[in-house]
Amino acid sequence: MRLDARRLERFLADPGTCRAVLLFGDDHGLIRERAGRLVHAVLGPADDPFRLVELERDRFRDMPAEAASVPLTGGRRVIRVPDATDALLDPLKAVLAGKGEALVVVEGPSLAARSRLRGMLEAAPDGAAIGCYREEGRALEATVRDLLREACVSVKPDALAWLASQLGADRALTRREIEKLALYAGVGGSVDLDAAMASLGDVADLSLDDALFAAAEGDPASLDRALDRALSGGLAPASALRAAILHFQRLHRVRIATDLGTSVEMALRSLRPPLFWRREPAFRRALARWSDPALGRALTALSEAERRCKQTGAPAEAICRHILLALARRAAAMRARPSPARSARTQPDQPDAFV
Repeated sequence: MRLDARRLERFLADPGTCRAVLLFGDDHGLIRERAGRLVHAVLGPADDPFRLVELERDRFRDMPAEAASVPLTGGRRVIRVPDATDALLDPLKAVLAGKGEALVVVEGPSLAARSRLRGMLEAAPDGAAIGCYREEGRALEATVRDLLREACVSVKPDALAWLASQLGADRALTRREIEKLALYAGVGGSVDLDAAMASLGDVADLSLDDALFAAAEGDPASLDRALDRALSGGLAPASALRAAILHFQRLHRVRIATDLGTSVEMALRSLRPPLFWRREPAFRRALARWSDPALGRALTALSEAERRCKQTGAPAEAICRHILLALARRAAAMRARPSPARSARTQPDQPDAFV
């Protein structure tokens, strides 16, 4: 079965008779967080080494035997697979065909959308597949607000909007930064925009958003520095490319609207989630460089790069760096458009090679 958001929280607290759960998507931190919650739901607070087994790729064949084993201390076992591929398909089929009661928790951040493993668990009556994707907009604002509320800290609306514009690429990183912010504010405190920027300044200066805006504006040097910071902080290359696709889609949406006669101001106001006001000048500069056809080609190239990143054994970081730097150089080479509302058809042809 594939779980929707309405049943998810209840399932994570009690997976019941489910015997295999796949966690997939582009947010590695959220995958790890939910895997940990499932383990805790079965094992409780005790750290019993006889009831928890982690299987790496070279031990996939041992899964049926591990799932059928009865712990010396009693209780249900949990088998956790931290980096699954479709090579797990046959061992997992054997587990579901057997009678063991163990819960298998499979983490598959690199699985393709058409993965056979994912399809099998979505169809299995005692299996489940849970998508773990990068939060944005209102969902991310709700997460930030809830994390601060847990620490007895409130947040002002402008600070919340800014935090949502800076965080969200990885749940683990978001949680760490919000914990740091809560400590900065103190119990019973309130976070305003100055406090948010002071606490997260190191993230804000060189963040994934900085990398994406630099790529769209045509600033390869700033892109390289920001991307270094984002990737060294644990961001997965595939997650960076997914964020880049979303960023260029927003540019494309505004570009189309202005080409059809909508003012830039009206087109920007229609964006959801709203564009953070400090980012608006950079967004406008990027918009002046890109035509409708060029943005379409950029999105195609980014989607292909994301697909290649998810292939087993692919040099994901190199693929990510190559396409983003190619886009930045492309933007740098394009002259600014004379009028935001001018039709893309009146612009001279531009080279469309990004790789």
